[in-house]
Amino acid sequence: MIHDHSSDAANEGPRLGLSIALTLLFVAGEGFAGFYAHSLALLSDAGHNLSDALALVLSWFALRMSRWPADETRTFGYRRAGILAALANSASLVVIALYIFWEAARRLRSPEPVHSVPMILVALVAVMLNGVISYWLRAHAKNDLNVRSAYLHMLGDAVSALGVVAAGIVVAMTGATIADPVVSILIGLLILWSSWDVLSESVNVLMEGVPKGLDLGEVERAIRSVPDVQDLHHLHVWTIATGLVACSCHIVVTERTVLSSQPVLGQVAAMLSARFGISHTTIQIEAKGCRKDTGHA
Repeated sequence: MIHDHSSDAANEGPRLGLSIALTLLFVAGEGFAGFYAHSLALLSDAGHNLSDALALVLSWFALRMSRWPADETRTFGYRRAGILAALANSASLVVIALYIFWEAARRLRSPEPVHSVPMILVALVAVMLNGVISYWLRAHAKNDLNVRSAYLHMLGDAVSALGVVAAGIVVAMTGATIADPVVSILIGLLILWSSWDVLSESVNVLMEGVPKGLDLGEVERAIRSVPDVQDLHHLHVWTIATGLVACSCHIVVTERTVLSSQPVLGQVAAMLSARFGISHTTIQIEAKGCRKDTGHA
């Protein structure tokens, strides 16, 4: 039987679409201002804003994909496409950060004049824009990991824009143009820090690793504590897509219980859902005394 695991998340599509449009328009303006002002900090922040626009596109895409029904080819639906996009997006963030470091090193060796006024004004607009978008996403971010990642991207960008404002003020007051590449390096570090969770989680999902924050030993102990469960082996827990965790295992019961195993299956499935958020379970019943196969437990 095909199971439909489409997302029940609230429709954030319109707000995400507007956020994407506003962010892309601002990226174009900030990039132009960065070239005009010779400000690497502005250009770095424009790159960070572009990465955030990609994160918003990813969230919008994933929300739409989550509503596509499962079919005969994709029995879990199309939600893992969002994981592939997240991996590509986080990898591009690393490339952007490395480019910022390279350009900052060049500016430190050969300082260039910086126009502080446009640098400050554009960065202030960035603070306001990213603050508004963060506010739009904040409420839904509490319940949806996909939207939360976009929210954290935008919040981090607001903080990095504040750094550009600070660099512009330092340049305006002291003429120390070194503040521009120094802030750029800090922005690059922020990009790496913010992209690490997305990168590591994407790889973990694609490698079908145990979900972050879930203790496999605790899951095993919880299953063993269910009445009539005598033993347990071949336990596997993995993430199919964001918000969809699966579990498969073999549980051993007495020969008497095998004949009426449905209540045991129901208890194990209900416990896994309530305690660990595991929504998709595949459980095989075995009678005590049956020979286990040699697969990985």
